[in-house]
Parts: sequence; structure tokens; C-alpha cells
Amino acid sequence: MRVKNRHTRTIHQPKEKVSQLFKTLASSEDLVWPSENWPAIKFKNGLQVGSRGGHGHIRYTVIEMNDFDFIKFQFSKPVGFIGTHEFNIEALNANTTVIHHEINMTTTFKASLLWSLVVRWLHDALIEDAFDNVENYYTTAKKETSYNVWVKVLRAMYMRTSRPTKTV
Repeated sequence: MRVKNRHTRTIHQPKEKVSQLFKTLASSEDLVWPSENWPAIKFKNGLQVGSRGGHGHIRYTVIEMNDFDFIKFQFSKPVGFIGTHEFNIEALNANTTVIHHEINMTTTFKASLLWSLVVRWLHDALIEDAFDNVENYYTTAKKETSYNVWVKVLRAMYMRTSRPTKTV
């Protein structure tokens, strides 16, 4: 299956300010990633070309970067996710910036089911949470994207299965 998934958000700040915020991505001072609600994004050697990492069960390698205006990742897991995802920061004018996240991949049959039934929904919610963090960094009127019912069910199932079991 061919997958193209794109999220875009307009931020009413200069590109330079938004790019500075993205420089914190995957660091101990991360202001973008919504780790309060999702598994943290981590890389073995920090956010640089060649670093391997990811979040939760999703794994990837940084394959391109341009001063935090553009970061491109190559999927390595789940098996059957063949392609990339990227963040791109673009100036519309001196005081307005657009941030993009895009997945371009093909999937095997099994991975297509995983994407369609689970990952797509969680991914979309996670990216909107991250974009909320970026937008909220610059405003006092806090934006909070609500989760749809399916995302709530998937998150509840994940939380139930990811709790450590007690041994006696």
C-alpha cells in the first residue's frame, strides 16, 4: 500500500524562532515532542545524521538534516514500513512559519493492516500534540487537540498491556 500522510500547522512566529524550538527535539530539554502523553523520542547519538532511535515501537535513522529546518528519517521498524518521514519548517513571510510532518512509504500487506488499524491513528494524534506544543510555546491561549474515540481505545489498550506485572 502507498502511504502519504501529511500534517501542517501555521505558527505566527518567524522561522528562526520556530527552528530554534526544533533544535530541542529529542534532547533533555525537548519543547516539541509530547512526551507527557507519548513514548519519548530518543536517539543513540543525539539528533544528527546517522543516529538511530525512535519512539515506542517505531524505529528509524536520521538520514538528512538542514540546520533543524529539515529533518528526514528512514524507517527501520515496524517491519514492512518502507520509506521515510520528515519535519520541514518553511517561512511564509517574516512573521509566519509553516511546520510540516510528512510520511512517504509503502507497506507490506501485514504492515498495511498495522498502519490502517493502529499506527495511523496514534501517529496523527501524536503529531497534532507535538504541533500543539509548538503553537502553545508562543501563545497564552493554549491549544489542545482532542483525541477521537479510536485513539482513546488504542491508548487504553496500550496502557493496559504496557504496565509492568508484579511478581510474587
